[in-house]
Amino acid sequence: MATQTYTVTGMTCSHCVSSVSAEIGQLPGVTGVQVDLASGAVTVTSNDPLDETTVAAAVDEAGYELTR
Repeated sequence: MATQTYTVTGMTCSHCVSSVSAEIGQLPGVTGVQVDLASGAVTVTSNDPLDETTVAAAVDEAGYELTR
């Protein structure tokens, strides 16, 4: 199991959290997604470490931005 934490900007409500969680949750190997709206922290648990570019693309698809 791998756990990685990212920062996502632009989220302002529970719908934002749901959108980001859904997009990241569809990535192969992802077993869990936890989003803290206040800080923008997104913690992803997966079978293997994820490529940051892949996570960034999923966040972008949801309409938000992964900050590095």
